[in-house]
Amino acid sequence: MKKIYGSASEALDGLLFDGMFIAAGGFGLCGIPELLLDAIKDAGTKDLTFASNNAGVDDFGIGILLQTRQVKKMISSYVGENAEFMRQYLSGELELEFNPQGTLAERMRAGGCGIPGFYTKTGVGTVIADGKEHKDFRGETYIMEEGIFADLSIVKAWKADETGNLVFRKTARNFNPPAAMCGKVCIAEVEEIVPTGSLDPDVIHLPGIYVHRLIQGEHEKRIEQRTTRAA
Repeated sequence: MKKIYGSASEALDGLLFDGMFIAAGGFGLCGIPELLLDAIKDAGTKDLTFASNNAGVDDFGIGILLQTRQVKKMISSYVGENAEFMRQYLSGELELEFNPQGTLAERMRAGGCGIPGFYTKTGVGTVIADGKEHKDFRGETYIMEEGIFADLSIVKAWKADETGNLVFRKTARNFNPPAAMCGKVCIAEVEEIVPTGSLDPDVIHLPGIYVHRLIQGEHEKRIEQRTTRAA
């Protein structure tokens, strides 16, 4: 099975369609599949729903797709640092489904494991619980959350071998493994592709069975917040 493609646009060929549901890895600007997001912008695919912790900033990450009005709905935990995100939401141009971060990660992981729903205490008694099934276990109330089943997953990793086994770099792992799991097709962009068998099995963070297509490229690695002090 061919997994390695020459570019992000090649890897996305035949997969994109208007109105699709995409799960994206990343947290802030760390571990963002920036090459794939640029290619989706260039493709002009619209009415997209994204499940992602946040939308990056105005000119980086999913923020670039908000600028071009290609995103219809966000399923997210954090909406700060992105003025256009807030503007579109407050003006009614963008649908937003808030999820606690742990719940969002578990919804992705559950979808990847074929689990359609699960119960959690997080959000009980808040607006997060509105309209959701409630059930008591051992005298405590839980709400049911649904697993996420996306049309496409896009993630960023540090290394991959030719079969798609992935290794993430420190906190850049964040939402990437569960996001990768929950898509019908997963594309991973990496900094380096190494020969099959060269990765220690004990350091692999995501098995290649979840990864269908791979690209290698150069990444910007932008810093979201910089704090300095006088020498």
